[in-house]
Amino acid sequence: MTEPKTYTLEVPGGILHYDIRQAEASTAPMLLMIGSPMDASGFAGLAGRFQDRTVATYDPRGAGRSKRTDGAGELTPEQHAEDLHRLITALGGGPVDIFASSGGAVNGLALVARHPEQVRTLVAHEPPAAQALPDREQALAAVADIRRTYERDGFGPAMAKFIAVTSLRGEIPADFADQPVQSPAELGLPTEDDGSRDDVMFGQNLMTCTHHEHDFEALRAAPTRIVIGVGAESEGEMAYRAGVAVAERLGTKPVTFPSHHGGFLDGEFGMKGDPDAFAVTLRQVLTS
Repeated sequence: MTEPKTYTLEVPGGILHYDIRQAEASTAPMLLMIGSPMDASGFAGLAGRFQDRTVATYDPRGAGRSKRTDGAGELTPEQHAEDLHRLITALGGGPVDIFASSGGAVNGLALVARHPEQVRTLVAHEPPAAQALPDREQALAAVADIRRTYERDGFGPAMAKFIAVTSLRGEIPADFADQPVQSPAELGLPTEDDGSRDDVMFGQNLMTCTHHEHDFEALRAAPTRIVIGVGAESEGEMAYRAGVAVAERLGTKPVTFPSHHGGFLDGEFGMKGDPDAFAVTLRQVLTS
């Protein structure tokens, strides 16, 4: 695999930056790794464990190097899906294999629902598809409370609530918004509100990602092989439970991956998973 080469792609409302790590002798489809709001930098360790395949990574619109030209405001999974559609077209049209993490898994499912011919296999790891949960009303209410906290108090308090919601194991109580959480200071988060409200997660993607209504009829009819992944260490957490619920709606069973929600991380963002074992499982899934 060569060193990554960076390219740009102009799309309506933005300019996407993407990287290609070329494996010259590979006959396998290109492997595209996507996240949201995480950008390409989070996939460096995992991409390095697929030296025998050409790997593409990208920064979603509004994240990392990919700038928006459409102004501020929320972005929807449908918009991200169309960006991915244009990206895959620029990469040769596919079909590609995709490993999608978190919000990227939501966007990957939206892509397959709209453009299934471009994806051979989608591995959607812990999509936070709150609409699919049995406790969807409580989950969506908790997410809406995070957004209100962000609008009122800024990043630190919102992130404290986000951590509390995403790390909770089991169904979310109806009164979760009224329960105490750790202070931003205790979590090492900013305590002062800097006045900005354009955070890539809280300002652009949080509500639309979690509230997205997946087109399960289209997904079940797609020729794409869809595999839902969940983390061995995240059982009971919202994204894990949502992954299980999505797999059930697709008529499949989720595949358990080593480690946690970020199990593929190799120290990126100060977070360490089990990337060696994670890559082994991902390779098995892609080649089975």
